[in-house]
Amino acid sequence: MEFLTAIYLFALFYIAFHLCRWALRRRDQCCYMLHYECYKAPEDRKLDTQLCARIVYRNKRLGLEQFRYLLKTIVNSGIGESTYCPKNVVEGREESPTLADALSEMDGIMFDTLDKLFDKSGVSPSEIDILVVNVSLLSPVPSLTSRVVNRYKMRDNVKVYNISGMGCSASIIAIDLVRQLFKTHRNVYAIVVSTESMGSNWYCGKDRSFMLSNCLFRLGGCSMLFTNNRALRHRALIQLKCLVRTHLGANDAAYKCCYQMEDNEGYPGFCLTKHLTKAAAQIFSLNLRVLVPKILPLGELIRYLIVSQGWNKFGNFKLEEVGTGLNFKSGIQHFCIHPGGRAVIDGVGKGLRLSEFDLEPARMALHRWGNTSAAGFWYVLGYMEAKKRLKKGDKILMISFGAGFKCNNCLWEVMRDLKDTNVWEDCIDSYPPKTLENPFMETYGWINDETLGFVRMN
Repeated sequence: MEFLTAIYLFALFYIAFHLCRWALRRRDQCCYMLHYECYKAPEDRKLDTQLCARIVYRNKRLGLEQFRYLLKTIVNSGIGESTYCPKNVVEGREESPTLADALSEMDGIMFDTLDKLFDKSGVSPSEIDILVVNVSLLSPVPSLTSRVVNRYKMRDNVKVYNISGMGCSASIIAIDLVRQLFKTHRNVYAIVVSTESMGSNWYCGKDRSFMLSNCLFRLGGCSMLFTNNRALRHRALIQLKCLVRTHLGANDAAYKCCYQMEDNEGYPGFCLTKHLTKAAAQIFSLNLRVLVPKILPLGELIRYLIVSQGWNKFGNFKLEEVGTGLNFKSGIQHFCIHPGGRAVIDGVGKGLRLSEFDLEPARMALHRWGNTSAAGFWYVLGYMEAKKRLKKGDKILMISFGAGFKCNNCLWEVMRDLKDTNVWEDCIDSYPPKTLENPFMETYGWINDETLGFVRMN
């Protein structure tokens, strides 16, 4: 009897020990964002209607049919006249970019945002323990992380990671990497730099599937400071609560819907196929099946299961129907949708039954900054902050899609009322504008076969 009692006591002790160990391990798994800085390019790189037209006219391969396609796409894209493009494109050297152009573009974005990040946060470069840089379309030697380490003379034991080829959802992948590293490194600082190399990847051909990227992608970037030090919790802006990554690369159609390649005439570019929206709906549905039970209240989950008569009914592979029946606002106050294009924003909004108020930040970020690839979320977040929407305890759902094909979504909790100045400071009072239409059609819609050649000559 005493022997059995001893075994029971040992078993209880063993279970209690591992429960405590699990609880302590969970306690250490926190990820706080302390600060972020988005990039604003110089005004001489602003892509207004006139500069946009000059860039289009320079491409002598475009006939009237391609010109009208670009005209319609630009007008319907949801992008305004205040976005920015790379220096070599402004100067008319888009067909002959150099490595120096690409590195100069990256240095301008990385160092501008990092300088401001270190200055405003009060954290020194020598205090950084982890550095992650994600740029999908440029991978030089030495690496971009090495350029940052050299510029700021960081410690020799800083852990650096370069992420390439991940597309528009790369910043969430980078944050997931930081989150995993935080599990084994306590009380550390981490920096994530998210941007994209646009100037060296400008498409100069006439294939419509490739021309779309020139209409949507713009110059931008963001640097973010994270920590898992609970003593700095009071300084945090937001805390990562949940992150789910889904990859549909095994599906050939999804794999090839966003593809860097050469067109039939040998011009390199980024091809966006018609299968993109279907792939987005399919992978979004798969991601939400895992994410939803982690982010919505139990009452809403039970209600949905009763109404839908089974979880497998969730998702119809149409973006506008992917979340039909669920009330996402029951557990989430803000929706940070990647501003990749009007169609994606509209589709996600219909699928999650979001209001125009919910979609406004993504629409305005697309209009003001364009698709800045992996940095897009942070311009959306900056809009919410500049409008003073973010209050302590609010939940923010970030939704992203990326080449491969990937869907990476995460949930943040606001740690304090956010009202700091940011990259939106000089224009926030003019948003939302009365209309989001681009005046390109009004200015150039009259062009025909005869006048196109005349305009090019002049």
